Amino acid sequence: MPGGAAGAYADLVVRLEACFLDAYDTIVYTDYTAYRHELPAMAGISPEALYGGFRQVAPALTVGQISMAEAFGQILRAAGVEPEPGLVRAMADKSRELLLLSGRVYDDVLPFLRELKSRDIKIAVISNCDENTRDLLAELGVAALADALVLSNEVGAAKPAAQIYQCALDKLGMSAEAALFVDNNATYCAGAATLGIRAVQMIREAQDVAREGRDVARVKGEGDAATGALVVRSLPELAVLL
Repeated sequence: MPGGAAGAYADLVVRLEACFLDAYDTIVYTDYTAYRHELPAMAGISPEALYGGFRQVAPALTVGQISMAEAFGQILRAAGVEPEPGLVRAMADKSRELLLLSGRVYDDVLPFLRELKSRDIKIAVISNCDENTRDLLAELGVAALADALVLSNEVGAAKPAAQIYQCALDKLGMSAEAALFVDNNATYCAGAATLGIRAVQMIREAQDVAREGRDVARVKGEGDAATGALVVRSLPELAVLL
Protein backbone atom coordinates (compact mmCIF):
# COMPACT_ATOMS: atom_id res chain seq x y z
CA MET A 1 0.00 0.00 0.00
CA PRO A 2 1.30 3.50 -0.75
CA GLY A 3 2.53 5.01 2.50
CA GLY A 4 0.80 8.34 1.88
CA ALA A 5 -2.63 6.75 1.46
CA ALA A 6 -2.18 4.64 4.58
CA GLY A 7 -0.97 7.60 6.60
CA ALA A 8 -3.81 9.86 5.52
CA TYR A 9 -6.41 7.26 6.27
CA ALA A 10 -4.84 6.44 9.62
CA ASP A 11 -5.44 10.07 10.57
CA LEU A 12 -9.12 9.69 9.66
CA VAL A 13 -9.77 6.59 11.75
CA VAL A 14 -7.81 7.54 14.85
CA ARG A 15 -11.06 7.99 16.80
CA LEU A 16 -12.72 4.82 15.50
CA GLU A 17 -15.17 3.45 18.04
CA ALA A 18 -17.61 1.55 15.82
CA CYS A 19 -17.47 -0.44 12.61
CA PHE A 20 -20.61 -0.87 10.50
CA LEU A 21 -20.60 -3.72 7.99
CA ASP A 22 -22.89 -4.56 5.12
CA ALA A 23 -24.00 -8.20 4.95
CA TYR A 24 -24.41 -9.58 1.43
CA ASP A 25 -21.26 -9.68 -0.73
CA THR A 26 -19.32 -7.91 2.01
CA ILE A 27 -19.27 -10.41 4.87
CA VAL A 28 -21.66 -13.13 3.65
CA TYR A 29 -22.47 -14.67 0.27
CA THR A 30 -25.07 -17.07 -1.06
CA ASP A 31 -25.50 -19.44 -3.98
CA TYR A 32 -28.91 -18.90 -5.55
CA THR A 33 -28.75 -21.87 -7.94
CA ALA A 34 -31.26 -23.92 -5.95
CA TYR A 35 -33.65 -20.95 -5.80
CA ARG A 36 -33.75 -20.82 -9.60
CA HIS A 37 -34.81 -24.45 -9.82
CA GLU A 38 -36.76 -25.42 -6.71
CA LEU A 39 -38.96 -22.39 -6.10
CA PRO A 40 -40.30 -22.01 -9.67
CA ALA A 41 -40.90 -25.78 -9.82
CA MET A 42 -43.01 -25.62 -6.65
CA ALA A 43 -45.32 -23.07 -8.26
CA GLY A 44 -45.21 -24.37 -11.82
CA ILE A 45 -43.88 -21.07 -13.16
CA SER A 46 -40.72 -20.12 -15.01
CA PRO A 47 -37.62 -18.79 -13.27
CA GLU A 48 -38.10 -15.58 -15.26
CA ALA A 49 -41.60 -15.14 -13.83
CA LEU A 50 -40.33 -15.73 -10.32
CA TYR A 51 -37.45 -13.31 -10.52
CA GLY A 52 -39.45 -10.74 -12.43
CA GLY A 53 -41.98 -10.92 -9.63
CA PHE A 54 -39.28 -10.53 -7.00
CA ARG A 55 -38.05 -7.38 -8.67
CA GLN A 56 -41.55 -5.95 -8.36
CA VAL A 57 -42.05 -6.81 -4.68
CA ALA A 58 -38.47 -6.23 -3.53
CA PRO A 59 -38.90 -2.58 -2.45
CA ALA A 60 -41.81 -3.43 -0.13
CA LEU A 61 -40.19 -6.65 1.09
CA THR A 62 -36.91 -4.93 1.88
CA VAL A 63 -38.49 -2.37 4.21
CA GLY A 64 -40.84 -4.83 5.89
CA GLN A 65 -44.07 -3.60 4.33
CA ILE A 66 -44.86 -7.18 3.30
CA SER A 67 -43.72 -10.56 4.58
CA MET A 68 -42.02 -13.21 2.50
CA ALA A 69 -45.29 -15.16 2.37
CA GLU A 70 -47.15 -12.07 1.16
CA ALA A 71 -44.44 -11.50 -1.43
CA PHE A 72 -44.86 -14.99 -2.83
CA GLY A 73 -48.63 -14.47 -2.91
CA GLN A 74 -48.20 -11.36 -5.05
CA ILE A 75 -45.68 -13.10 -7.31
CA LEU A 76 -48.01 -16.04 -7.89
CA ARG A 77 -50.96 -13.77 -8.71
CA ALA A 78 -48.85 -11.83 -11.20
CA ALA A 79 -47.85 -15.14 -12.83
CA GLY A 80 -51.47 -16.25 -13.10
CA VAL A 81 -51.28 -18.86 -10.34
CA GLU A 82 -53.79 -19.03 -7.51
CA PRO A 83 -51.88 -18.23 -4.30
CA GLU A 84 -53.23 -21.06 -2.17
CA PRO A 85 -52.19 -20.57 1.48
CA GLY A 86 -50.45 -23.93 1.68
CA LEU A 87 -48.37 -23.25 -1.42
CA VAL A 88 -47.49 -19.73 -0.35
CA ARG A 89 -46.38 -20.92 3.08
CA ALA A 90 -44.39 -23.80 1.59
CA MET A 91 -42.57 -21.44 -0.77
CA ALA A 92 -41.77 -19.02 2.04
CA ASP A 93 -40.45 -21.86 4.19
CA LYS A 94 -38.39 -23.25 1.30
CA SER A 95 -36.91 -19.81 0.63
CA ARG A 96 -35.72 -19.59 4.24
CA GLU A 97 -34.40 -23.14 4.15
CA LEU A 98 -32.40 -22.52 0.98
CA LEU A 99 -30.92 -19.30 2.34
CA LEU A 100 -29.72 -21.01 5.50
CA LEU A 101 -28.30 -23.91 3.49
CA SER A 102 -26.45 -21.77 0.95
CA GLY A 103 -25.32 -18.81 3.06
CA ARG A 104 -21.64 -18.62 3.97
CA VAL A 105 -19.29 -16.13 5.58
CA TYR A 106 -16.09 -15.17 3.84
CA ASP A 107 -13.09 -16.72 5.56
CA ASP A 108 -11.79 -13.41 6.87
CA VAL A 109 -15.01 -12.31 8.56
CA LEU A 110 -15.11 -14.01 11.94
CA PRO A 111 -11.41 -13.36 12.69
CA PHE A 112 -11.93 -9.70 11.78
CA LEU A 113 -14.98 -9.40 14.03
CA ARG A 114 -13.09 -11.03 16.91
CA GLU A 115 -10.23 -8.57 16.41
CA LEU A 116 -12.65 -5.66 16.59
CA LYS A 117 -14.14 -7.06 19.79
CA SER A 118 -10.67 -7.45 21.32
CA ARG A 119 -10.09 -3.74 20.66
CA ASP A 120 -13.45 -2.71 22.16
CA ILE A 121 -14.69 -1.47 18.77
CA LYS A 122 -18.48 -1.80 18.53
CA ILE A 123 -19.91 -3.74 15.59
CA ALA A 124 -23.17 -3.30 13.71
CA VAL A 125 -24.34 -5.11 10.59
CA ILE A 126 -26.42 -2.88 8.31
CA SER A 127 -28.24 -4.82 5.61
CA ASN A 128 -30.92 -4.31 2.98
CA CYS A 129 -32.70 -7.62 3.37
CA ASP A 130 -35.83 -9.61 4.11
CA GLU A 131 -37.04 -11.35 7.25
CA ASN A 132 -34.70 -14.35 6.91
CA THR A 133 -31.41 -12.49 7.21
CA ARG A 134 -31.41 -12.29 11.01
CA ASP A 135 -31.61 -16.08 11.19
CA LEU A 136 -28.81 -16.42 8.63
CA LEU A 137 -26.50 -14.10 10.56
CA ALA A 138 -27.22 -16.06 13.73
CA GLU A 139 -26.57 -19.37 11.97
CA LEU A 140 -23.23 -18.15 10.62
CA GLY A 141 -21.97 -16.86 13.98
CA VAL A 142 -22.07 -13.20 12.98
CA ALA A 143 -24.92 -12.16 15.25
CA ALA A 144 -23.11 -13.42 18.34
CA LEU A 145 -20.17 -11.11 17.62
CA ALA A 146 -22.19 -8.04 16.61
CA ASP A 147 -23.48 -5.45 19.04
CA ALA A 148 -26.42 -4.66 16.76
CA LEU A 149 -28.13 -6.01 13.65
CA VAL A 150 -29.70 -3.11 11.77
CA LEU A 151 -31.88 -4.77 9.15
CA SER A 152 -33.91 -2.81 6.64
CA ASN A 153 -37.02 -4.98 6.97
CA GLU A 154 -37.08 -4.25 10.72
CA VAL A 155 -36.05 -0.58 10.57
CA GLY A 156 -38.46 0.28 7.77
CA ALA A 157 -35.79 2.01 5.71
CA ALA A 158 -33.11 0.79 3.32
CA LYS A 159 -29.68 2.01 2.31
CA PRO A 160 -28.84 4.60 1.11
CA ALA A 161 -31.54 6.36 3.18
CA ALA A 162 -30.09 8.24 6.13
CA GLN A 163 -32.53 6.63 8.58
CA ILE A 164 -30.89 3.20 8.54
CA TYR A 165 -27.39 4.53 9.24
CA GLN A 166 -28.75 6.80 11.96
CA CYS A 167 -30.47 3.80 13.52
CA ALA A 168 -27.10 2.05 13.79
CA LEU A 169 -25.51 5.12 15.35
CA ASP A 170 -28.35 5.39 17.86
CA LYS A 171 -28.26 1.71 18.78
CA LEU A 172 -24.55 1.90 19.58
CA GLY A 173 -24.65 5.39 21.05
CA MET A 174 -22.04 6.65 18.59
CA SER A 175 -21.41 9.86 16.72
CA ALA A 176 -20.96 9.67 12.96
CA GLU A 177 -17.35 10.84 13.30
CA ALA A 178 -16.50 7.81 15.45
CA ALA A 179 -17.87 5.23 12.98
CA LEU A 180 -16.63 3.50 9.85
CA PHE A 181 -18.91 1.84 7.26
CA VAL A 182 -17.90 -0.99 4.90
CA ASP A 183 -20.06 -1.98 1.91
CA ASN A 184 -19.54 -3.44 -1.55
CA ASN A 185 -22.00 -0.91 -3.01
CA ALA A 186 -20.58 2.53 -3.82
CA THR A 187 -24.00 4.19 -3.57
CA TYR A 188 -24.49 2.86 -0.06
CA CYS A 189 -21.02 4.08 0.92
CA ALA A 190 -22.00 7.52 -0.35
CA GLY A 191 -25.20 7.35 1.70
CA ALA A 192 -23.20 6.81 4.87
CA ALA A 193 -20.81 9.60 3.97
CA THR A 194 -23.65 12.10 3.78
CA LEU A 195 -24.06 11.65 7.55
CA GLY A 196 -20.34 12.12 8.17
CA ILE A 197 -19.61 8.39 8.53
CA ARG A 198 -16.33 7.43 6.92
CA ALA A 199 -16.83 4.78 4.26
CA VAL A 200 -14.76 1.97 2.75
CA GLN A 201 -15.88 0.12 -0.37
CA MET A 202 -15.24 -3.63 -0.34
CA ILE A 203 -14.59 -5.12 -3.77
CA ARG A 204 -13.68 -8.75 -3.29
CA GLU A 205 -11.82 -10.55 -6.07
CA ALA A 206 -14.88 -12.63 -7.00
CA GLN A 207 -16.85 -9.44 -7.60
CA ASP A 208 -14.38 -8.30 -10.26
CA VAL A 209 -15.75 -10.93 -12.62
CA ALA A 210 -19.27 -9.51 -12.27
CA ARG A 211 -17.89 -6.06 -13.02
CA GLU A 212 -15.95 -7.09 -16.12
CA GLY A 213 -15.35 -4.12 -18.36
CA ARG A 214 -15.24 -1.67 -15.45
CA ASP A 215 -12.04 -0.29 -13.99
CA VAL A 216 -12.08 -1.97 -10.60
CA ALA A 217 -8.46 -3.13 -10.50
CA ARG A 218 -7.52 -0.36 -8.10
CA VAL A 219 -4.37 -0.34 -6.05
CA LYS A 220 -4.98 -1.24 -2.43
CA GLY A 221 -5.48 1.94 -0.47
CA GLU A 222 -6.56 4.01 -3.47
CA GLY A 223 -9.81 5.94 -3.19
CA ASP A 224 -12.90 5.48 -5.35
CA ALA A 225 -13.09 8.55 -7.54
CA ALA A 226 -16.90 8.40 -7.65
CA THR A 227 -17.50 8.29 -3.91
CA GLY A 228 -14.28 9.32 -2.21
CA ALA A 229 -14.37 6.02 -0.34
CA LEU A 230 -11.24 3.99 0.19
CA VAL A 231 -11.34 0.66 -1.68
CA VAL A 232 -10.14 -2.63 -0.16
CA ARG A 233 -10.42 -6.23 -1.34
CA SER A 234 -10.49 -8.04 2.00
CA LEU A 235 -11.04 -7.39 5.68
CA PRO A 236 -7.35 -8.00 6.54
CA GLU A 237 -6.53 -5.09 4.20
CA LEU A 238 -8.92 -2.97 6.21
CA ALA A 239 -7.60 -4.22 9.56
CA VAL A 240 -4.10 -2.91 8.93
CA LEU A 241 -5.54 0.58 8.48
CA LEU A 242 -7.42 0.65 11.77
